[in-house]
Amino acid sequence: MTIYDELVARGLIAQVTDEEEIKELINTGKATFYIGFDPTADSLHVGHFMALCLMKRLQMAGSKPIALIGGGTAMIGDPSGRTDMRQMMTKEIIQHNCDCFKKQMSRFIDFSEGKALMVNNADWLLDLNYVELLRDVGAHFSVNRMLTAECYKQRMEKGLSFLEFNYMIMQSYDFMALYEKYGCNLQFGGDDQWSNMLGGTELIRRKLGKDAYAMTINLLLNSEGKKMGKTQKGAVWLDPDKTSPFEFYQYWRNVSDADVIKCLKMLTFLPLSEIEAMESWQGSERNKAKEILAYELTDLVHGEEEAKKAEEAAKALFSSGNAENMPTVELTDADFEENAIGILNLLSRSGLVPSNSEARRAVQQGGVSIDGEKVTDVKASYGKEVFSGDGIVLKRGKKNFRKVKII
Repeated sequence: MTIYDELVARGLIAQVTDEEEIKELINTGKATFYIGFDPTADSLHVGHFMALCLMKRLQMAGSKPIALIGGGTAMIGDPSGRTDMRQMMTKEIIQHNCDCFKKQMSRFIDFSEGKALMVNNADWLLDLNYVELLRDVGAHFSVNRMLTAECYKQRMEKGLSFLEFNYMIMQSYDFMALYEKYGCNLQFGGDDQWSNMLGGTELIRRKLGKDAYAMTINLLLNSEGKKMGKTQKGAVWLDPDKTSPFEFYQYWRNVSDADVIKCLKMLTFLPLSEIEAMESWQGSERNKAKEILAYELTDLVHGEEEAKKAEEAAKALFSSGNAENMPTVELTDADFEENAIGILNLLSRSGLVPSNSEARRAVQQGGVSIDGEKVTDVKASYGKEVFSGDGIVLKRGKKNFRKVKII
């Protein structure tokens, strides 16, 4: 099986511009390709995960990845798949986020000399002369055609700012700049980026008379891709200080039965034959497949030691209701009022709920327990002595746990 055939078999390819040419580039390791990352936070999250795995996979096959950090485009709105405009950030915040990205990406991509690049589009976008851009680049774009793109049509109803309207031109210019500076001949992106990616491909062909190609990857879990990495607490981050290895493991352990095989194919480096053998697994065997998925991905992001700890903690948790390595919350004197803390405040303080009203609802619905005993009274409170020693295990629902101790 060729590299390209494997990408197809793993369900990664959504659409391409010139399949035969792209096959040749990928199968011979001659692709110099880029994927863009917007530095809107100081950590990557699991929504970026498939792109990182794809870059790693193609680098292993001999191609050269370019991680393009959108330090320039982060300063304007991106309408792709969005219904509102992103918040503006300072240059200092953007640079900090870019630095954090490179550190995390280095777990997946070998950035040693000649093997991969990380570049920031602020290096060329911020120095552009507006009149020259309109003359040299803007002339190659049709407003009518741009407005037919789904990403722009979604925003038209609420209003599309001129900043956002320029996003396709800027992203297209990125591809041309990467082509000219680094020989980048292929761009990857989620299938919601297709219109913008075509703009870059066509710009290179019209302006430079050269061949360049576009190739989109399926958003992970298809329609669920938009919600990728979201929990009741927010995003699932790759930074262990934001999402612990245990929580990361649990996120993948809890994917639906319908999605586990899809995730194994798209994200892990297990042989396809091994994954295909799991397709017939049902019941407890399907849970085993989820454990394999969770372990493999935690190993990729956090390393083998943390993956083993998370796996052991999860097994101990479900067998005995306790575990050493589960996320721990430490209470201080400030968390107590008259040496006691109410169950609603405890749930909120632990991070298992976003608010006291959500905590109240969880208790009323019978979804909260402490050390295996269900809590039914929203006015229940607990003294400091309850949290001494090893503390308690606070549980919300079937799969969300915290060890709570006092310091």
